[in-house]
Amino acid sequence: MEQNLELVEARAVAVPSNRPTIVDAIIDLTGGTAGGAATVFVGQPLDTVKVKMQTFPDLYRNAFYCFKETYKQDGIRRGLYAGTVPSLAANIAENAVLFCFYGMCQKVVGSIRNKSDIKTLNPLENAIAGGGAAFFSSFALCPTELIKCRLQAMREMATQGSLEGGLNRLKIGPWGLTKEILVNEGIQGMYKGLTSTFVREMPGYFFFFGGYEITKLLLTPKGGNKDDIGVIRTIVCGGVGGMALWVAIFPADVVKSRIQVQSTSSVAPSFTSAILKIFRTEGIGALYKGLGPTLVRTFPATGALFLAYETTKKYLSGFYDGIFG
Repeated sequence: MEQNLELVEARAVAVPSNRPTIVDAIIDLTGGTAGGAATVFVGQPLDTVKVKMQTFPDLYRNAFYCFKETYKQDGIRRGLYAGTVPSLAANIAENAVLFCFYGMCQKVVGSIRNKSDIKTLNPLENAIAGGGAAFFSSFALCPTELIKCRLQAMREMATQGSLEGGLNRLKIGPWGLTKEILVNEGIQGMYKGLTSTFVREMPGYFFFFGGYEITKLLLTPKGGNKDDIGVIRTIVCGGVGGMALWVAIFPADVVKSRIQVQSTSSVAPSFTSAILKIFRTEGIGALYKGLGPTLVRTFPATGALFLAYETTKKYLSGFYDGIFG
């Protein structure tokens, strides 16, 4: 069995890819799905802390206190892992679409640059492909991200009197909340924060894939293959890419979370008006509230994402090439 796996891996690296575009897209989609699931299970508790601190910055003095209070009040499942189902849906949908279109955008960029093999793209070209792919993934991410953020911050909304039904509403689940939004606000209610999502995702994934590819180049041994750098280095590359993303786009993420959590009326504020209001009333520091737990979460979570994606892609590619190659 071990020898068979080694043969599949060797073929994945050594055999030039002549797979149909649809097969590559399916492989990227499957790899993105695996990566999205991995990042949620690793990083969800600190993502909950991030959303609470972004949307209610005056309630918690630091991330550790927020983590402790959330655990004490609501435990693990309803507290730290609140919104896990929509978070799984969000991350799986986003990363499946993201990596699927990333592969396609790599081919478009390669065609423009007259490069027939996407493995020859440089980090800047991969970064451009990642930014383009994020446009498409934003449509899959926005609705599920909205449900996740509202579930994560529901206790704070209830205690501040901004949630109809008060603490009794804490029992509502993702499906009940989705139905409620659709009934009261229609499909447009599920896309509050879409502009903010574009502003966050497109430049964010430029830095995400750029940081990942630059780190891969730096960590590839001389004469080695950057697509076969091993588990630890892949996790490090993914972690660096994730941290580059969040440092670059965190203010846009704060605005998106505020719009999605606090705008329960049928009309949400624009991205520009929301960011100007935060800047005027709370100062620039509020736009970076929750960055600490985000960076702590991001390194292992994004490392897990890329490890799952690269491993899944490698074995599916090897499996296909071993049969049809």
